Amino acid sequence: MGLRCTPTLPDNAAMQTIYKTVGVVGAGAMGRGIAQIAAQAGSTVRLYDAQAEAVAKAIEEIGAQWDRLQDKGRMDADAVQACKARLHSAADLQALAGCELVIEAVVERLDVKKSLFAQLEGVVGAHAVLATNTSSLSVTAIAAGLQRPQRFAGYHFFNPVPLMKVVEVIAGLKTEAAVCESLAAYARQMGHTPVQAADTPGFIVNHAGRGYGTEALRIVSEGVADFATIDRILRDQVGFKLGPFELMDLTALDVSHPVMESIYTQYYDEPRYRPSVITAQRLAGGMVGRKVGEGFYKYVEGKAQVAAEAPAPQVADMPPVWVSSRAARRSELYQLLKDLGAKIETGQSPSPTALTLVAPLGFDITTVAVVERLDPARTVGIDMLIDDAATRRRVIATNPATRADMRDAAHALLARDGKPVSVIRDSGGFVTQRVVATIVNIASDICQQRICSPADLETAVTLGLGYPLGPLAMGNLWGPTNILEVLFNMQTVYGDPRYRPSPWLRRRGAIGLSLLQEES
Repeated sequence: MGLRCTPTLPDNAAMQTIYKTVGVVGAGAMGRGIAQIAAQAGSTVRLYDAQAEAVAKAIEEIGAQWDRLQDKGRMDADAVQACKARLHSAADLQALAGCELVIEAVVERLDVKKSLFAQLEGVVGAHAVLATNTSSLSVTAIAAGLQRPQRFAGYHFFNPVPLMKVVEVIAGLKTEAAVCESLAAYARQMGHTPVQAADTPGFIVNHAGRGYGTEALRIVSEGVADFATIDRILRDQVGFKLGPFELMDLTALDVSHPVMESIYTQYYDEPRYRPSVITAQRLAGGMVGRKVGEGFYKYVEGKAQVAAEAPAPQVADMPPVWVSSRAARRSELYQLLKDLGAKIETGQSPSPTALTLVAPLGFDITTVAVVERLDPARTVGIDMLIDDAATRRRVIATNPATRADMRDAAHALLARDGKPVSVIRDSGGFVTQRVVATIVNIASDICQQRICSPADLETAVTLGLGYPLGPLAMGNLWGPTNILEVLFNMQTVYGDPRYRPSPWLRRRGAIGLSLLQEES
């Protein structure tokens, strides 16, 4: 895949850049990407790897990438030659002696990183900045034992570096504020957007991303729906570019599952971040994703093999429909049913032949049927968290007693206008409600912990994870009080502290404030 890049700085850029000489340790995918954008920003780059052949290969690949960008008209010939002239191999760590900044991008092991930086501190000058590209290890822990921890920070890029235009700047407990300020400014020179994060497990992006995949895995583990159905629902109802299982196949479980476990254990088994046995088992079995041809989906020539959706059932004799008085978006649901040509009952209770529709927030269909004294055999739920006009898919849920004819009638009726309908088994919060609520809740707690500002969180997640909206904006769009209701009711259904609402969300929901609102 061709990489987009910002225009290269002019030939005198090396005189203007914040760090004139930058060392990069590690010539893997991350190190190559960092070296590329640093050279494009005007820095002289010295690339080192313990395997000398890896450096030579990396420089060759980066040069080929610049040539492709020139062929596509994204860089001119002079800029390409200038970048190539600024990129050099380093035979050993001593060759990094004159660097003003050294960025490490080696294996994600604390002992390896600590040993490397102890060596680097003895090589570079006292005013040089040392930075780690760690994605999950403590910046403070890596810096422990250094003579100058105040000159050390986290500088977390995302793969592929030239494409992913966000970088997390992380201060350890002893990092000088000026170091983070200069790293943030340098990120802008490289064409990236910096976000400031406290030194906590997962920082911003990997922390905020816990809600999407882990909640989808819980839904599967409960037998509510299969991988493809969940992916379709979250793409079509919320607007995610990739469903959670498509995304995990892309990133690969040998990358994503260890991050799940790392964040969970570093937070001392916090229920919100609990990993799933499903990914552990698949990782053990080697079904890690697209790169090996099999993950949650099988791949042929890089394309996922997904069975086509079954067509909506044909129902000749459609029953009348009664809608619960407690249904979310009740007036909108009535209008939808009217537009679809349903025979609507308006009595206080359904007739003995009526299809009974409920639209809870957070509760499962079984609980609603019991509380409202409805016949569970004729009761079907529909997810109305999001305005029907704003979604490309409808989702209905049965309960264990729902008759097949009532399920089919609801499916056929709601598919009359051609909008696809997914049918799932009973679940507190359907699919969209519980995934969205989990995402919003975790993001709210990141702000509550003061890990970052609400604005930086939104920027990091939209750029780093590609969500259609930032999590807090997502919560505002569909209503903090609705998200709270989903979480409270799911906590009732499941008895799991995983769903306890963050104080940030509870307080802003209670007084009608935006989730983006900071305290003065």
